[in-house]
Amino acid sequence: MTMHAQPLRLSTADTDFSARLDARMRWSAAQDADIERRVLAILADVQARGDAALLDYTARFDGLQAASVAALELAPSELKAAFDGLPPQQRSALQTAAERIRRYHAWQLDQGPKTASYQEADGTVLGQKVAPLVRAGIYVPGGKAAYPSTVLMNAIPAQVAGVGEIIMMVPTPHGAKNPLVLAAAHLGGVTRAFTVGGAQAVGALAYGTATVPVVDKITGPGNAYVASAKKHVFGRVGIDMIAGPSEILVLADGSTPADWVAADLFSQAEHDELAQAILLSPDAAYIDRVQEAMKRLLPHMPRAEIIAKSLAGRGALIHTRSMEEACAIANRIAPEHLEISSRNPRQWEPLLAHAGAIFLGAYATESLGDYCAGPNHVLPTSGTARFSSPLSVYDFQKRTSVIEVSQAGAQTLGPVASVLAHGEGLVAHARAAELRLEAGPAKNPVDA
Repeated sequence: MTMHAQPLRLSTADTDFSARLDARMRWSAAQDADIERRVLAILADVQARGDAALLDYTARFDGLQAASVAALELAPSELKAAFDGLPPQQRSALQTAAERIRRYHAWQLDQGPKTASYQEADGTVLGQKVAPLVRAGIYVPGGKAAYPSTVLMNAIPAQVAGVGEIIMMVPTPHGAKNPLVLAAAHLGGVTRAFTVGGAQAVGALAYGTATVPVVDKITGPGNAYVASAKKHVFGRVGIDMIAGPSEILVLADGSTPADWVAADLFSQAEHDELAQAILLSPDAAYIDRVQEAMKRLLPHMPRAEIIAKSLAGRGALIHTRSMEEACAIANRIAPEHLEISSRNPRQWEPLLAHAGAIFLGAYATESLGDYCAGPNHVLPTSGTARFSSPLSVYDFQKRTSVIEVSQAGAQTLGPVASVLAHGEGLVAHARAAELRLEAGPAKNPVDA
């Protein structure tokens, strides 16, 4: 851009307005692909070589040589020394900004997901506007089995959140349409439904076609192709999560009938060969009884072959020294479904930090959660419960910050923003704040 270049001028009256606007907003696909190749190579190298890779890339990209990654770690004392050593004006500005940001986010935590605001003494108004997504896309698997429950679990939260349009994609191999799936779509408030599946369905929802509208977010589980497609369209649209194979972990003290627990383990193992079913118990004799029940009940399962492969490949029956240790292991695994099958499940629930859903007591089989208990059955898998949550109405809402600064508020905030902007080397930011300050003629930035 030359010193005299001007921004592109557009008019909505122009016949090519939409195309020109889209072109201005678009990233280069070739650039994205090149960046992705490089990033994937770096990630793979860090995963394989760990600290050695970090040292190599830090030297290569940052020009910073170090004997170890430990030498690159900043001590808390160094952070505090940096704060203490700031010029008073910068230190004060940073403190003011931190205090205001902390106060707003503490208020936001108390408000929850609703539109609200508060007014400061100088008339400045801060708040958030919560609104539903305009259009959501839900993917419903339709290969090895049909899942009307998935329709309900994805469509109803979107409908309750107030989403304007719900577009459903469901594969129907060889044209076989499942009446339960279609009926669930009717009950769930699905606006439009297409018998399209796989990565192509995800692509249609993300990019739009002549017939399928572009959505704001895609939710719902699928096979590896669907999961990969969701991962690659993220950023252009939102997604709920990258779903992995189904999981169940049962913490048992030996008080629940062994047949019940065996059936619970089967309930996830029957999804597919990669599903995972784990039992943790401090009672070795009880584990023996569960194992015997599994052997006895398996031949009567229609999906016995899938269950057997799942259990053989990824299942586990783990004897622990105590229920406390079982809880610690459960936190390490962070399972999708976690059952506390014990006499007093509430005794152990406080020790459990990571799970998609926790089922308390012998009667709370995860099957009830899958179909009709109420909470969503679209849950984080593969350990992502450490940082992710079940699908909910919140996934179909977005929050917009609302900031109304009074004239008096600008006099308070302007100097803080100016100091911090200059500290970051962003002079235009500083000038924008300074122009709104009330000052005498000699200090007026316009006249300076």
